[in-house]
This record gives sequence, structure tokens and C-alpha cells, in this order.
Amino acid sequence: MANESQRDMDRYVHSTDMQNKLYKRTMFIVVLSQIFGGAGLAAGVTVGALLAQDMLGSESFAGVPAALFTLGSAVAAWLVGRLSGHSGRRMGLAAGFLAGGLGAVGVILAAVYISVPLLFISLLVYGAGSATNLQARYAGTDLAKSNQRARAVSIAMVSTTLGAVAGPSMVNLTGDWALFIGVPALAGPFILAAAAYLLAGLVIFLLLRPDPYVVARALFESQQSKEHNRVLDNGKTKVITSNRGLIVGASVMILTQIVMIAIMTMTPVHMKHHGHSLSDVGLIIGIHIGSMYLPSIITGVLVDKVGRIAMSIASGCVLLLAGIVAAAAPPDSMLVLIIALSLLGIGWNFGLISGTAIVVDATDPTTRAKTQGTIDVLIALAGASGGALSGMVVAHSSYATLSLAGGGLALLLIPVVVWSRTRSLERASTSHSA
Repeated sequence: MANESQRDMDRYVHSTDMQNKLYKRTMFIVVLSQIFGGAGLAAGVTVGALLAQDMLGSESFAGVPAALFTLGSAVAAWLVGRLSGHSGRRMGLAAGFLAGGLGAVGVILAAVYISVPLLFISLLVYGAGSATNLQARYAGTDLAKSNQRARAVSIAMVSTTLGAVAGPSMVNLTGDWALFIGVPALAGPFILAAAAYLLAGLVIFLLLRPDPYVVARALFESQQSKEHNRVLDNGKTKVITSNRGLIVGASVMILTQIVMIAIMTMTPVHMKHHGHSLSDVGLIIGIHIGSMYLPSIITGVLVDKVGRIAMSIASGCVLLLAGIVAAAAPPDSMLVLIIALSLLGIGWNFGLISGTAIVVDATDPTTRAKTQGTIDVLIALAGASGGALSGMVVAHSSYATLSLAGGGLALLLIPVVVWSRTRSLERASTSHSA
């Protein structure tokens, strides 16, 4: 595990006041790192598809960048989860952000030397930043009480908005600066991404001490030793509940990720095909990313107060509406596209926060980081599939077809969460009868 001494752990385990202070300090550090991480995330989303289209000369491959960096994020999610489980959040998150920064540097070099193989490899490595950016949301929940977990996730996510919105809005500025130093304009945002991810990693590595995951694990193990008999008596029920929660939470996040990645990936290509400028693309994606993260504060409160299941259903409904609006949007209408991409971001936000809270509720600190990493692998693979298939669907059909298909897929969220609710009621009824 981490290098914190046993004496330091004992101080936190036996002091609620110190736990609360560490929780607040952890949230501040996570917020700071997420501001930088958000800026790094935005580059690939904004110009990745356009850069691939420019280098490969085919619209059919425009979804490849999203597929590659989400596939890379899948591998990174697994590695970051394992490293966090073994050495704490500090080492896992710092390593992931560092890899993301190096991947961004590789994309820049690929654009300069017009190397498609280097582009593909670098996009895979760049995906580590995206995975780490998402996994950082868990760091805030390690010491959060059960009625604070969704809000802890939301605080981490809303702070990403500052960097994520700023990134796309600087497309022209970073493009001009890139041209000035002899780098293709579309690689400009990746210069910002490299600096942002490296700074995020540095913040985590230097400041996230003591490690909240290490403290949470020590606290849990101490509680278990005091309540050993009660844990043994209730162990079977706990495992069943946890398994169901993991399935539902993972399903909610996977479905929302597929829908969001598929529609978002092809929107810049769709816009460029109909004569929109790069600044228009940057504006749309900036608003979309803002919609993904900015509502988080409100969403977190709703998930904790209204409930995880209700907000998961709301996610499916909003994503369906986003697909319908995107499909119906006139190609030259910025306003309707802004509404569609805003709804897409909000629906994703509802699904991610409610799904994350369900997963945290279903796990304990001894296995939480590893389990979270595994689930994020599935989320990333789902996003990779959505990104890869989106380009093919648009190339052989239309953007409207893709949008409608995505909205329809989001409706699967409803039977998933209804199944969970039904199983819970059945188990409660059985227990009452016994």
C-alpha cells in the first residue's frame, strides 16, 4: 500500500474530525486536478475526428480516434484501478495523468511527421488521461458518508467543466500558435492537452497526502475487526446486494457512454460536412462538455435526495430526447445542434453520477478501487465501440440515423433499473414473510 505510517493511520481511524478534514482537503485537491484534467480531455473530443479525417482522407475512419482513445482508456482504467488498489489513489491517478500527457505529445509528433501508425499508438496512450479523469471522481467518495457520495462525485465532475469548456473555446488560439511553431493547426489543442494532463498528475502526486483510499481502507478494516460476528452473520446478504448493485450501476454507465460517444464523435464531422467553421465546432463541443459536467452539483443533490434509480431513468429519457433533436436538426442550425448536444451531455451526466453512486454503495474499501477500475474498463470499451461504429453508420447511412439509434438504445436503461427495483421488492417481500 502507500507509505503512510501505521501511527498516522491510527490517528485518522480513531478521529472523526480528522477524517472530515481529510475529506475536505481531498475534495480540494481533486477539484484542482480536475480543472487541468478537463482541459486535457477536451482536445481529443474537439479535433480528434477531424485530425484523423485529414490524415486518412476518409470520413469512414473519422470515428477511429474516439475508438482508440476510449480503447486506451479501457486499458488504463484497469491499470489505474489495480495500481490504486495496491498503492492508493495518489500513485494510480498520478501515473494515469502522466501517461495521458505523453500520449498527447505523441499525437503532436504524429501530426508533424504525418505518421498514421504513431497517431494510432499515441491516441491509445492519450486515452489514459480520459480514464484517469473519470477515476478521479472516485477519490472524493472514499471518505464520504453514504448520503454525500453522489455530491462528492458531482463536485469532482463540475470542476472538470472549467478546463473542459476552456479547451474547445481555445481551438483557434491553440491552432494559430501551433502553426506559428511549425505544427499543424489541428494538433494545437493537443499541446494544451499535454501541459494540462502533466499538471494534473503533478498536483495529485505532490498534494494527495495522506491518501484517502488508504485511510478509508484502514478505517473499514478497523470497523470489521470490531464487528466481526455481525459481518459474518450478514455476509451472504451483503454479497447478493452488492452484485445486483454492480450490475445495475455498470449497465447505466455503459449505456450512457455508448450513446454519448457515438453522437458526440460524429457531430464535428457532420458540421464540417455542412460548411460550419472550426470555431463553430469548438463552440458546440465546448457547450456539450459543459453540459456533461456543469449540472453535476444539482445532479449530485438529486441523486442523493431523489434516488439513484429515478435519476437513472431520467438519464434514459433525456438521452432519447437528445437523439430525436439531433436527428431533426437542420444541418445549418447552430441553435438546434446546441440544444441537442446540451441534452446529450445532461443525459450522460445523470447516468454517470447515478451509476457511480450505485457502484460505490455496492462496494467496500478493501476491493473498491479494483472493482471501479474493472467497471471503467467496460465503460471505456463501450465508448470505443460507439466511437468506431458511429463513423461507419454515418458513412453508410446518415447522422440522423445514428442519432435516432442512440436515443433508442438509451431506453434500455429503463428495463435495467426496473429489474433492479423489482428484485429489491421481491427480496424485501421474501424477508418479511420469513
